Amino acid sequence: MMRDLTAQEIIQYISESKKQTPVKVYANGNFEDVAFPKTLKVFGCAQSKTIFGDLADFEAFYNENQSIFSEIEVEYDRRNSAIPLIDQRNINARIEPGAFIREHAVIEDNAVIMMGATINIGAVVGEGTMIDMNAVLGGRATTGKNVHVGAGAVLAGVIEPPSAQPVIIEDDVLIGANAVILEGVRVGRGAVVAAGAIVTEDVPAGSVVAGTPARVIKQASEVEGSKIEIVSALRQLNQ
Repeated sequence: MMRDLTAQEIIQYISESKKQTPVKVYANGNFEDVAFPKTLKVFGCAQSKTIFGDLADFEAFYNENQSIFSEIEVEYDRRNSAIPLIDQRNINARIEPGAFIREHAVIEDNAVIMMGATINIGAVVGEGTMIDMNAVLGGRATTGKNVHVGAGAVLAGVIEPPSAQPVIIEDDVLIGANAVILEGVRVGRGAVVAAGAIVTEDVPAGSVVAGTPARVIKQASEVEGSKIEIVSALRQLNQ
């Protein structure tokens, strides 16, 4: 896992990566004496196979061996993709179905990634932070500990233009639904960003901002605690 990636490092990684179209192929046929290439992972019996690999590798094999296939079904969900999805097996966090997390994102312990959330390359989700449904963390966007990023909120990515600075969200920040934090903005510790706000400049620690563009309207200490509470029970994993 790579941390603290610069925009140039991400650009180089993407430009140099082998673009792939991973496929899953269900095939029936006569495979009893067939030698599959090592580029394909093959499971099944002599009459039925499930094949995993890149589309180009499968097509090359299929074009040379069409006669052994009686029927095939090909599944794929991307085309010429430069960055695979992250391997979730060793992540100590709660990740719900339908979340898209790309390789070289960082997901810290006890984070929560809800359905439909998108975490791009180089983004960091801090310890105990919740990324709610359909929220987006663009490339290199960084959240601290115990942050809540509301449903549909966007933390702008900064891979292009590469000179832009990333969004930084400090600890204990609450970001309301459908808020947008533009590139280069730092949101200070304990701040609250109201739902639907468009944040174009830094937010002082402990303040509440709202509007388009967002402006300080009060202090977080003036808000009823239950309205901005971060619930630790939602972030606990079964041990």
